[in-house]
Amino acid sequence: MAKVSKRYKTLLEKIEDKNYSLVDACNQVKELKSAKFDESVEVALNLNVDPRHADQMIRGAVVLPNGTGKTVRVAVFAKGAKMDEAKEAGADIVGNDELAADIQAGNINFDVLIATPDCMGIVGKVGRILGPKGLMPNPKTGTVTMDVTKAVSDAKGGQVTYRVDKKGNMQAAVGKVSFSTEAIKENVEAFLSAINKAKPSTAKGRYITNAAISLTMSPSIKLDTTELMEIK
Repeated sequence: MAKVSKRYKTLLEKIEDKNYSLVDACNQVKELKSAKFDESVEVALNLNVDPRHADQMIRGAVVLPNGTGKTVRVAVFAKGAKMDEAKEAGADIVGNDELAADIQAGNINFDVLIATPDCMGIVGKVGRILGPKGLMPNPKTGTVTMDVTKAVSDAKGGQVTYRVDKKGNMQAAVGKVSFSTEAIKENVEAFLSAINKAKPSTAKGRYITNAAISLTMSPSIKLDTTELMEIK
């Protein structure tokens, strides 16, 4: 069993063994700051779905009202006028065959990759590299689109992607500990609203079975799932 550090024990003492309301949890999570950097606020969920069924694979993206607090570098696969559109929208890297060659060579200097549908053939050539890194463009997350301007501005403006794993678990960074309590709460609500809207009609029983909020370096605070399921 891993040894629990003194710092971690001190943080654990600040958390009651109960399910917190969202507002109380957002207040409490700010009290758990212990690192020298601006820690991310992370939400972890367990959903009562079976992702082996296509209609219960919950995946998508949501733009957080207060952003993520991270500077996001965006690359775009595009051709012709769409290349100019991507540059005007603020994309950091724009290209097609030469961008694929860069990725093939291991030069991945971006956090989000967007592609127009007519470039997916080129993207497919480097899919084996992008897939394991979670960078493969996908229509469900809005990263395969002809609306390059919106995709770039969403990525730059605080969009987070989410995807349930085979055990129904999902995790997302929803801000920074330096954010106000209200900003953290608004971001969590936007994230939960997207998850609740994505609930499959075939999912039976309690949809959100467990939920917690934490910082990069902190223990978790358990959340009241009944309250979370009411966020629309």
